[in-house]
Amino acid sequence: MVAVLGANGAGKTTLLKAISGLVPIKGGKIYLKGEDLSRHLAYQLAGMGVVHVPEGRRVFATLSVEENLNLGSYSIRRTASRQELQKAMDWVFELFPRLAERKRQLAGTLSGGEQQMLAIGRGLVARPKILLLDEPSLGLAPILVQEIFRVIRQIHEEEGVTILLVEQNARKALGIADYGYILEIGKVAIQDTAAALRENEQVRAAYLGGGHVQAAASQP
Repeated sequence: MVAVLGANGAGKTTLLKAISGLVPIKGGKIYLKGEDLSRHLAYQLAGMGVVHVPEGRRVFATLSVEENLNLGSYSIRRTASRQELQKAMDWVFELFPRLAERKRQLAGTLSGGEQQMLAIGRGLVARPKILLLDEPSLGLAPILVQEIFRVIRQIHEEEGVTILLVEQNARKALGIADYGYILEIGKVAIQDTAAALRENEQVRAAYLGGGHVQAAASQP
C-alpha cells in the first residue's frame, strides 16, 4: 500500500487519472507487471485490473446499491464466471454490511459515508490488481473515516490487493501505508517508508502540523 500526499494542485488526482487512462500522458511510460498501460484505453485498463475509485464518490444516484455494484463488475463479466461474480459481491457485502442492508435503496439517498463505501465496493467487485483510491475520507465524519481506513487496510492485508492511496489526511494515510510519496507541483519531493515519513521533520511540519516541504531536501 502506497500513500501519495501533497497540497492541493500538487498533481495527486492527475497522477491517478493518468494511471487509469482518464487523461493522456505527455511523456514517460506507466507499467504494470511489465505491461505499458499508456497503450491502452481506460475501459481496457479496468479489464486488466486497474480500478479507479474517484474523488467525490461518483455513484450513480438513480440506480440502486446493487445496480451500482453490478456496473462495477462490467469490465470482468466476459472472463469471470457467475460464481466468481457472486463471490466478489458477497465479499463487498461482508466488508460493508450496511450496503447489504440497503442493496435495493437508491444510491442517491445514502449518506456520504455509505456512498463512499459503495464507491469502494463498486471498485472491488471488478477484482482489482491495483486499486486507486482518491481522497476516500473527503467530507466524512471522524468515526466514518476510522471505518473506511480500517476496511482499506483489511482489503490490502486479507486479499493482497495493491493500493495506491491519494489522501489529504496524511496522518491516517501514513498510519496504514507501507510506503509514501510527497508531491509538489507534479514532482516527487520526498519518498520513503511510511514509518520514516511519519518521523521526518519536514513531513511532520507540513502535513502533520503545518509548514512547507522543500523539494531541494528530497530523498533519493
